[in-house]
Amino acid sequence: MAKKEVNVLNLADSFAEFRENRNIDAATLVGVIEESFRGVLAKLFGTDENFDVIINPKNGDCEIHRTRVVVEDDKVVDSNKEMPLSEARSIADDYEVGEEVSENFDFQKFGRRAVLTLRQTLASKVLELEHDSLYNKYKDLVGQIVSAEVYQVWKSEVMLVDDENNELILPKSEQIPGDFYRKGEMIRAVVLRVDNQNNNPKIYLSRTAPDFLRRLMEEEVPEITDGADVDDEMGAGEENMEDFGTDGEDEEKDNEEDEPDVELDADDDAEGEDDLDADDDAEGEDDLD
Repeated sequence: MAKKEVNVLNLADSFAEFRENRNIDAATLVGVIEESFRGVLAKLFGTDENFDVIINPKNGDCEIHRTRVVVEDDKVVDSNKEMPLSEARSIADDYEVGEEVSENFDFQKFGRRAVLTLRQTLASKVLELEHDSLYNKYKDLVGQIVSAEVYQVWKSEVMLVDDENNELILPKSEQIPGDFYRKGEMIRAVVLRVDNQNNNPKIYLSRTAPDFLRRLMEEEVPEITDGADVDDEMGAGEENMEDFGTDGEDEEKDNEEDEPDVELDADDDAEGEDDLDADDDAEGEDDLD
């Protein structure tokens, strides 16, 4: 059985760029490329169910095969899914009506517009994949300290980039008063929050949030790396203070109870002194008489 010349659509340049610069693994990228091809094919023919897309994960080379059913020449209804018998026998003399023919499909024959649409679709899907990866990475880092390089300094905020060139934002309200930032210097901050409006993640950092100071202290003092232990110790300290306060109050109450006895003794002493004075006066009068 004869074979048509194999046509290969080479996306090696784009494939290498996405793998190296976008930090996307080969298996994921192959899936994105296949999905992009199928999307364009569905637009061209209304369906992609009779197409097979084969991609070389090493270099991005791609082959497309289309399967059609052989029918009589005058009974072709859907040229995408059906092949005239005469065309089938131009490939191989032994084809009969009802058989399936799988042939290599030349995507490029649909012109530059179809290829451009494919590349745009691929770029859009890769960007969406990047956004998902960025969001998932930083949403798990909220409350953690990260290091980033100062890229641009504005009045209202500072833009930083991490080691994967992802953009991070340090708002003016989250900066330590008096700090001065220079382009190219490395700074540390805590991930404050991650917004993901319209699948366009924005990562906000802070150098004034309580978590920033807490994380710095945990790094400097190993004994407090476990937040739960710190809370327990703080709670125990509060209980001790409460006990101390209670004991003080009890002592004050005891002193208050003792005070009346002292007052009574003082009254007794005063009465005794009055009696002595009265006796002395009486003796003096007797002597005069």
